[in-house]
Formats: sequence, C-alpha cells, structure tokens
Amino acid sequence: MALDPRLLEILACPDEKGPLYYFEPAVSGTDGGFLFCPACRRRYEVRDDIPVMLIDEATVLGADEAEALLARAAELGIEPTFSP
Repeated sequence: MALDPRLLEILACPDEKGPLYYFEPAVSGTDGGFLFCPACRRRYEVRDDIPVMLIDEATVLGADEAEALLARAAELGIEPTFSP
C-alpha cells in the first residue's frame, strides 16, 4: 500500500528539513518502500505503511548510490514531497 498523498505533502527530512523522494514498494523492491533525502543522502524505511523518520535508524547512502536514486526518480517521474 502507498503512503497517503496528504502525508507526503508535509513530510520533510528530520535532519535537513528538505524534501524527500518516496519510492513505493513496487518501485523500490522492498516490502514497505522508502523515503530518500538527497541533501543528506539518508534513506528512511517505511514499515507497515508508517515512515520511520528517525535519524539514528536511517541508512546513509554513498554518493554513487544517492546519484543513482536521483536518476531513478527522474526516470520514473517521482517528484519530491514539496518544493523548497
């Protein structure tokens, strides 16, 4: 199940306070999908349709992996949660 669009409109990175990209489960290949912050390169998991927005539980991606995710988002037409 995808996250509620109204929730996505207000979600921001807890560290950078910037927009996130939401990769749905079918797109991400993971059980719950994830949210990605390009500013700090953190990946926040979504478990049971609940975004886990804890900095300590996020995965920091390498620069190459972060660039690949941004390219994938552009390819799939995934927009950020909001415009800064």
